[in-house]
Amino acid sequence: MKLVLPSVEYKVSFIEAVKELQSETTTMTTRRYRELSIPELEADFESFAEKERSHARGKNQPEGYVPQSEFWFVDGGEYIGHVGIRHELNEHLKTIGGHIGYSIRPSKRGKGYGNKILEFALPKAKELGINCVLLTCDATNVASRKVIEKNGGVLENQVPNPQTGIDKLRFWIDI
Repeated sequence: MKLVLPSVEYKVSFIEAVKELQSETTTMTTRRYRELSIPELEADFESFAEKERSHARGKNQPEGYVPQSEFWFVDGGEYIGHVGIRHELNEHLKTIGGHIGYSIRPSKRGKGYGNKILEFALPKAKELGINCVLLTCDATNVASRKVIEKNGGVLENQVPNPQTGIDKLRFWIDI
């Protein structure tokens, strides 16, 4: 298991994961995957991977987004999930998003990968100069809450999320 930069090496399993995630409609995390075009990914995966890598330089992102280092979590050469580490927090991220966002593909959930992806992401955040990491999750997302707490997350508070109507839990991890 390791975190890697987005790469054409994982094209097949990444596209399989996107198909799994596109079949889900209940989580915020999958919104970015619903927007991906499978035919476009198949035709020019290298451009997609480069775009993902460019987010760390603050490129190719919607207005108002902060630079974010994208890593793919792989095991045995297979794409398992992704983690984004935001280099700084804007007002929205201070309340709703936090420094780190992660997702595990549906077929790999419940196997301990969530704990590992966050465990591996924390040293990467430290390398970026982030010593105290803010993480958030929906109050209804018990699995994510357990992942955050297992990795040392301390609950600060619960805040309303006007976008979804589901409160967010805000946790801090000193690294």
